[in-house]
Amino acid sequence: MEDFKAFVIDLIDGKTDMRVKTKSLDELAAGTVTIKVAYSSVNYKDGLATLPKQIIQSYPLIPGIDLAGTVIESQDERFSKGDEVIVTSYELGVSHDGGFSELARVPAEWVVALPDGLTLREAMILGTAGFTAGLSVQRLEENGLKPEDGPVLVTGATGGVGSIAVDMLAKLGYRVTASTGKETEYEYLRKLGATEIINREELISEEKKVLRKQLFAAAVDPVGGKTLEYVLTSIKYGGSVANSGLTGGTSVQTTVFPFILRGINWLGIDSVYCPMPVREQVWKRLASDLKPLQLSEEIVNEVSLEDLPTVLETILTGKVKGRTIVKL
Repeated sequence: MEDFKAFVIDLIDGKTDMRVKTKSLDELAAGTVTIKVAYSSVNYKDGLATLPKQIIQSYPLIPGIDLAGTVIESQDERFSKGDEVIVTSYELGVSHDGGFSELARVPAEWVVALPDGLTLREAMILGTAGFTAGLSVQRLEENGLKPEDGPVLVTGATGGVGSIAVDMLAKLGYRVTASTGKETEYEYLRKLGATEIINREELISEEKKVLRKQLFAAAVDPVGGKTLEYVLTSIKYGGSVANSGLTGGTSVQTTVFPFILRGINWLGIDSVYCPMPVREQVWKRLASDLKPLQLSEEIVNEVSLEDLPTVLETILTGKVKGRTIVKL
């Protein structure tokens, strides 16, 4: 393949220009591993990349913070032609050409071998969202969470991280309380394994209580903002909140009381620069005990490069359900 198609974002007169372009091999980004991309996926961060100077600082750039595919050339002995691999996060799709492309070249230090138990398609149904959900669950368990401790809350439950977290926790035997603002998606969440569903408005209150009734043993929170403020006051003694996102806002007003009177843990979940040993461990678990039961059409919308402008706009408005993957 001498030429390849890629979805490119440029900045023209202060506005982003998004289109599929034909590029040549000599236009590939720097790196030691060249990959024929089979699938990518769409994440909230990819949506932010469409906003001028929000995520991308140097234009033009191929966005897409995830990819899965087959190595066609490697200058690093850890990988060989024909190896199936995953690349997520680091600078991919932010300051380095990303996964919305038929070909990609990346540093070997970013590459994870596809673990046994996953296909390339399944790896991208998971993608950064699934990795973030898996890392959240692992961190909660490392901090003592067990199924018998009580219900685990998942906020933003119809989104990518939330949907996979609901499925994952239910599979592990946890009672899952799912929070969403989409009443039309209650049945969807029940299919994923939620035992209780609450409207997201119930987790937002203008009443500034420093502590509320102890409701949840733990929480997976990709939302942040006022939702996280409420959640921190509602966690049982010794419980934890794994916080990974900001779709509900970046500002959180809280007090020390949940931490010093109930001993709760506020766990920051970083999927971008997560150390490689932990990254590889989580991906292996995503192929085994953490592999969701519903890696199927139930949570998947498959699109092409040409569909991306509409999809990227939609994800910013919170109207995307489950996971959207891009077939190359």
